[in-house]
Amino acid sequence: MEAKVMRLRCAAPLPLPLPLSRTVTSVALSPTCCNSSVPVVCRSKNVEEQDLYGLPKEFYDDEWQARQREKTKELHRMRQEEDEEEERKVDEYREIGMRMKDYPEEDSRKAKKLVSSLIKSAEEVEEKIEEAAEKGELTELVLMVIWNRLDLARRDDEKDAIRSLDLLYRRVETEILKREATPAMRLLNDLLNMHDGFDDEGWLKACKKEMVDTFPREDPFSILAPSGFNIDAHDGPLRPPLEADDVILRVDFVREVDALLQEVRSEQSEAQSPQGLDPEAVASRLKQQEKRQAIRQVEALLDLAISLK
Repeated sequence: MEAKVMRLRCAAPLPLPLPLSRTVTSVALSPTCCNSSVPVVCRSKNVEEQDLYGLPKEFYDDEWQARQREKTKELHRMRQEEDEEEERKVDEYREIGMRMKDYPEEDSRKAKKLVSSLIKSAEEVEEKIEEAAEKGELTELVLMVIWNRLDLARRDDEKDAIRSLDLLYRRVETEILKREATPAMRLLNDLLNMHDGFDDEGWLKACKKEMVDTFPREDPFSILAPSGFNIDAHDGPLRPPLEADDVILRVDFVREVDALLQEVRSEQSEAQSPQGLDPEAVASRLKQQEKRQAIRQVEALLDLAISLK
């Protein structure tokens, strides 16, 4: 077997690497590199000019920018005030909620339930209040619940709720005072409620008739005889009624009403009428006007009781 001999052809020798200093020098001095960087700077400048071209002219005005910074500061200040107001309301709501912490939880729950039923009763609220008073459910805690709701409505500036809760509070307070009042004060309240708001003369005549029927006669014989006994005809019941404790003497009525007037007058003289036309000032003046009118009515009843024959 013959062996074939193949000739090997040598490849061209690899070029030797250039020195590092020569390479750096050639790159730094290469004209193509310098020429290629110029268009890049120009292109970036053109892009920046295009971005600023769409902005308004005020953007280049220093005064306009100063005004914008002032507006930003004002917005931050308003936001801070709103946050502080919100924190203040939260603290006030927490304080209102802590007013009832000294009362038993079960009593608080019943009082809140009663107030909710009174609010929802609408036109039947008078019957509901009288029914609750007869059951002994109207207490100081009920007034506290109504006052808390009224306070929350005032802080939230809910005018309709303020008006309704204020009327409910005064009505419940009146009913509580009526139940705790003496017979003379209950008679005074009934006489004041007889006024229709218009006919003063007719109201005084009706009050005089009610006083004559209520006060016992003050002659010597009538002190011993029961009410309803006719002295002139010597006819009527001789046995005194069992509920003698509810008898209202005219002298007791005059004494208690006069003491009440003196107390109310002193409070009225110390109160100052607020000035201004804001809603709170107007409402305060209207309340004081109602008080003065009620005082005049009580004075008329006192004069009527003193001169009664």
